[in-house]
Amino acid sequence: MQATNAAATPPYPIRVEGHLEQPSRWSWLVKWLIALPHFVVLAGLWLAFAASSIASFVAVAITGRYPRSLFDFNVGVMRWSWRVVFYAYGANGTDRYPPFTLADVPDYPARLEISYPEQQRRGLPLIGWWLAGIPQYLIAAMFVGGGALGFWGGASWIGLIGLLVLVAAVVLVARGTYLQSIFDLVLGLNRWVLRVVAYAALMTTEYPPFRIDSGERDIPGAIDMPYAAAAGGAPSATWSARRIAAAVLASITALLGIAAIGLGAAAIVVDQTQRDSSGYITSPGQSYSTATYALESDGYRTGATAEWWVARELVGTLRIHSLSSQAVFIGIAPAGPATKYMAHVAHAQASDLGARSSDFRVHPGGAPITPPAAEHFWVAHASGAGEQTLTWKVRSGNWRVIVMNANGTRDVTSQLSIGATFPRLLTVGLAALAAGLLILLLSGGALYVVAGRRH
Repeated sequence: MQATNAAATPPYPIRVEGHLEQPSRWSWLVKWLIALPHFVVLAGLWLAFAASSIASFVAVAITGRYPRSLFDFNVGVMRWSWRVVFYAYGANGTDRYPPFTLADVPDYPARLEISYPEQQRRGLPLIGWWLAGIPQYLIAAMFVGGGALGFWGGASWIGLIGLLVLVAAVVLVARGTYLQSIFDLVLGLNRWVLRVVAYAALMTTEYPPFRIDSGERDIPGAIDMPYAAAAGGAPSATWSARRIAAAVLASITALLGIAAIGLGAAAIVVDQTQRDSSGYITSPGQSYSTATYALESDGYRTGATAEWWVARELVGTLRIHSLSSQAVFIGIAPAGPATKYMAHVAHAQASDLGARSSDFRVHPGGAPITPPAAEHFWVAHASGAGEQTLTWKVRSGNWRVIVMNANGTRDVTSQLSIGATFPRLLTVGLAALAAGLLILLLSGGALYVVAGRRH
C-alpha cells in the first residue's frame, strides 16, 4: 500500500523504482558470489563518486552550479548501485543479472533518475544546508546497517533493510512467494536511503522528506517518461569500460594524494609541537613488569646500507628513559652476544619497544650466570635506581634492547619511554605535503578531463 497520496504529494526530484520479478527460492544464497564482480567495480566507482562529490562541492560553493558532467557520472554510479542492490541483498527483487553500465536500462526492473538542479546555494549557507541533513544520515545508516552506503555488502551490523530482506527470503523458501507487502516496504526504505545519498552529494536542493514512500512505483507515478525530458537536459553521456577505468584510477590516485597531504601535515605538526627541550619526540611513559629475569625486544635490524641510512637520517639518536624504585640495567647490544647471554635465562620478549606487557612472549630458563653490567658486549647502557636515561646513535647491525634488575634478580619492573630525534621529519613532512598536492592536482585534472568528455 502506498504510504502517501500521490495526488497530494509533490514530485520529488529523485525517482526510484523497482518492479518485483519473483526470484527463485534458493538463488539468494549464492547472489553474493555471483554479484562479486559488481562489488569490485562499485568499490572503485564509489571512490570516484566521493572524489567527484568533493570537487562538485567546491564548484557549487563558488559558482552555485553542479558541473553537469560530474552530475551525470554520479547519477550513473547510483543507478548502477541500485540495480545491484535490487538484485542482491538490498531487495532480492529479481534473478536478472544487472548490466555493467552507468546508463539507464529501460527494460531492467530497477531504475533511478535524478533531475539536474539548475541553481543551488553557494558559500557558507551551502555548508549549513548540508549539515542540516545529519538526522537523515543517521536514519539512513540505521536502514542500511554499518557498511559504507550498504551498497556492496560491507555492513558490520545488519540494518532494517537487510533484516526485512532476510525475513522475505525465509518466507520465499517456505512458501515459494516473495511477500508483496515486505517488498513494498523494502522499496520505500531504499528510496529513502537513495534520496539521502543524493542530498549528501549535493545532487538535489530538496531536503529529503521524512516519509516512507513504499511501493514499486515512485510518487507521483511511473518512471516511463524519458528521463532526459524529465530532467530538462540532454541524455547522460555514455561511459565506456575504458572511461570508467580511467575515472576510477584517477580517483584512487587523488585519494593517495589526499593521504600524502594528511601524512605530511601530521609530520609537520608533530615536528613543530611534540619535541622536548632536547629535541626528542618521545612516547608517553608506560609501566612494564615481568616475573622473569629480563625484558628483551625483538631484533632491530639496519643491515643494508640503505636501511642504515634511512634509520640514521629518519630516527637519528635513540633515547630510552627509565623510572624505577629499584636499580635497573638498560642496555643495547648486538643480537648475537645478546641472544647467547639470554639463551638459558628466563625472560619476556616483546615484538617491539612499544608492546604491552600482556603481549610479551615468555621464554623459560633460570637466572643469568653473571649480572648484566659484568658483560662487555653492550654498545650503550645505563644503570641505577630512580630516573635513568640511555642514548644511542643508530648504527648498522642487528640489535637488542634488554632491561634487567642491576643485580640480575627476577621480577623486573620499570616505567619506560622511548624517543628519537627524527632529524629529517620536517623535510619528509614538507616533501610528502608537496607531493600530495601535486598528485591531487594532476589526478583532479585527469578526473575533470575524463568526466568532462561527452563521448
